[in-house]
Amino acid sequence: QFQLVESGGGLVQPGGSLRLSCATSGFTLAYYTIAWYRQAPGKEREGVSCISNSDGSTYYAESVKGRFTISRDNAKNTVYLQMNSLKPEDTGVYYCAADGRGFTVQRMCIMDDSNYWGKGTLVTVSS
Repeated sequence: QFQLVESGGGLVQPGGSLRLSCATSGFTLAYYTIAWYRQAPGKEREGVSCISNSDGSTYYAESVKGRFTISRDNAKNTVYLQMNSLKPEDTGVYYCAADGRGFTVQRMCIMDDSNYWGKGTLVTVSS
């Protein structure tokens, strides 16, 4: 069974950092493009960052460029999202998703139709 489990969320003060992890199982991570999405209460889910399975290409939403970094460790079947200089507007439930159909990272981060999704981890940025 394909599974993705997010962890690492919590309460952090503005300007702080968090590293989210997405542990995967049931498939070979190296063959899948991975996306991080987030959703704030009452708002639509938005793509945050995506990473390719092949050439290492990455994509970041304009709102997080220079602050967030996506990475993957295929040997550990885990994807990470390092979040620095956090702002209150970064608050939301963060989800990871996987798709093996070969979409570009841009497409992965603007179309939320990935085959597999985790249940999310809550990030709250507040003083």
